[in-house]
Amino acid sequence: MHVQALRWHGRGDLRLEEIAEPGEPPAGYAVVEVAFCGICGTDLHEITHGPNMIRTGKHPLSGQAPPVTMGHEMSGRVVALGGERAGVEIGTRVAVDPCLTCDECRWCLHGDYHICAKGGSVGLASDGGFARYATVPLRGLHPVPDGVSDEMAALAEPLAVGLHAASRAGVGPGDTVLVLGAGPIGIAAILGARMSGAGAVYVSEPVTARHAAAVAAGATEVFDPTTADVRRTVFLRTGRIGPDVAIDATGRPDAVDLGLRSLRRGGRMAVAGITEAALSVDVRQLVLYERSLCGSLGYNFDIPRVLALMADGRLDASCLLTGVRPLSEGLAVVDELTGRTHDHLKVLLTPEKA
Repeated sequence: MHVQALRWHGRGDLRLEEIAEPGEPPAGYAVVEVAFCGICGTDLHEITHGPNMIRTGKHPLSGQAPPVTMGHEMSGRVVALGGERAGVEIGTRVAVDPCLTCDECRWCLHGDYHICAKGGSVGLASDGGFARYATVPLRGLHPVPDGVSDEMAALAEPLAVGLHAASRAGVGPGDTVLVLGAGPIGIAAILGARMSGAGAVYVSEPVTARHAAAVAAGATEVFDPTTADVRRTVFLRTGRIGPDVAIDATGRPDAVDLGLRSLRRGGRMAVAGITEAALSVDVRQLVLYERSLCGSLGYNFDIPRVLALMADGRLDASCLLTGVRPLSEGLAVVDELTGRTHDHLKVLLTPEKA
């Protein structure tokens, strides 16, 4: 049997083609029948500017070289197991942590599997979820609680990025937070900040079409940095102090600089956005005001936290989902998302069932 898959062959070369169904999974892996898989900004960047995280040769963990089936933000149902995983059996609905890890390096052994020295991701280093089936690590399977839909479970991965960024920035109860950017990761960061107890969340976003989604996610106010003095406005909103925390979801040098300069004395900033732009930091902004700056990559045991918050009714991520399309339309959807349109935040692809 063959199934459709959306596969990366190289920069600007994405193809919808037929591949064989997977066989029995190797030890430590499972086969998931995909329900939904989100299109990530990382996917779009690989398609338009790659290879970046995709290696041109064989990946040291997966042994796979391109072409590769993309897609790492997935939910589905387990159909084959190559071992045991607590709480998981054939038929279990799962969300997937797609990290590939060596389980031997210093970082894996200390629980920081997301920064594994050899690390990769399903959908970038091995075949992913833009197909009917995906073979994924057993350790990355997280049962989806009753009451959480497959669509919402597919959003758990990007939401985990936002929650992890809020954790890295040290957002605590009552903190005032400034989020730079209200794209998918920015929306996830707003939600993550609120879940972490933020008292107010201000957002800087130049695309006015995204302002409503930011408010729906919990933003206190949203400002267009091309027309408003965001630093001064937030300074005044916080009693002439500045926000306790800033989270950048853009990777843009101007946004990172704005966030850093906006912080209160002793404030904290996490950068979760990635672009090709080289960032430069005015170190005086750190030293003279004793501000802290850190990076935030992906997630670290955050996906089950997101699922639990959804099940408890404390996390409503419906504002993030702006489209569901069949996998057969994947090439057209990618063209839409890589164009100048800002109509979408998160689009899920769903494979046609046999």
